[in-house]
Amino acid sequence: MKIEKVNINGLCVIEPSVFNDSRGFFYESYNLEKYKIITNDYVFVQDNISKSKYGTIRGLHYQIGEYAQGKLVSVIIGKVFDVAVDIRFGSPTFGKYFGIELSEENKKQLWIPPGFAHGFSVLSDEVIFTYKCTANYNKESERSIIYNDSDLRIDWKVKTPIVSEKDLVAKKFGEIGKDFVF
Repeated sequence: MKIEKVNINGLCVIEPSVFNDSRGFFYESYNLEKYKIITNDYVFVQDNISKSKYGTIRGLHYQIGEYAQGKLVSVIIGKVFDVAVDIRFGSPTFGKYFGIELSEENKKQLWIPPGFAHGFSVLSDEVIFTYKCTANYNKESERSIIYNDSDLRIDWKVKTPIVSEKDLVAKKFGEIGKDFVF
């Protein structure tokens, strides 16, 4: 397993050791002992899987308070452009985002600790996406930032985005609360 720190403190790209042979492949997608050095002893309590079609943008989502989530994300089938935005007030990278292509081919994972908004766009015909979360979903703690915020200027790499009604009415980045402090 390779761990790559990126230009935003707290985020990590994980490349699991993949064993290929004539039958297919095998890799360990999670191991508590190996991953706790990455996740700072956060415990995963909920796993989510979504299926989406090309052009879909999901995000930018986060939860606050006791339900703030760390997420370990990866792709089972297909390809996405995955994005994490630093929303930790006082962070030297506040308002900056990190984007990476996650796919069934590269089998990379992204660790996103609490204090980041998360989203992805679907670059393949369809995708099956998985999230391991450190807190349960809580509707009252849920927050969103509009995907096409002019301050963030994220290139989602899709021409005609498909966005849910709920995500279309999300807040602008400049309107978010000080829910995370660096």
